[in-house]
Amino acid sequence: MRFRQYLTPTNGVLVLLIAFAAAARFWPHPANFAPVAAVALFSGVYLSKRASILAPVIAMVISDIFLGMHNLVFFTWGSMALIGIIGWWVKEKKQPGRIVLGALAGSALFFFITNGAVWAIGDGASYAHNFTGLTQAYVAGLPFLRNTLAGDLVYVGVFFGIAELAFAWERRRVRASAA
Repeated sequence: MRFRQYLTPTNGVLVLLIAFAAAARFWPHPANFAPVAAVALFSGVYLSKRASILAPVIAMVISDIFLGMHNLVFFTWGSMALIGIIGWWVKEKKQPGRIVLGALAGSALFFFITNGAVWAIGDGASYAHNFTGLTQAYVAGLPFLRNTLAGDLVYVGVFFGIAELAFAWERRRVRASAA
């Protein structure tokens, strides 16, 4: 019966977000057009600080076990954890502009960290360890940035939109029952 204490709505949302983010990485999609960063940002706003870091990292670990581990996993996983922390900032004053800015900041953070890691430690590509090589690594990552931005904005819109509609519906239901 101890398991019952973990069956809370918040934990249910957390498990659903992890499952969705992990599963979506297996669906056909353009490179980097995935919901993991949106799950991180969403978790940072609506769930606990711990959950905002655990949700995207667990989703990445689970899916990377099957998709293949690589020498950059700690950079990709770490980027997702940091995007959850960006969600803490969005949570302070949740407004549409701040949510969009959080999504854009998360995309940029992921781009700079992961492409910088490709340059620094390599991932099959050989870039000179100088400013020119770093520039080449970032230029080579630009097509992925476009997909990352698009995916993050779409999924953030979906997650936050559904949540806010649910909250509005609940507020309406409560007002109607009180009347």
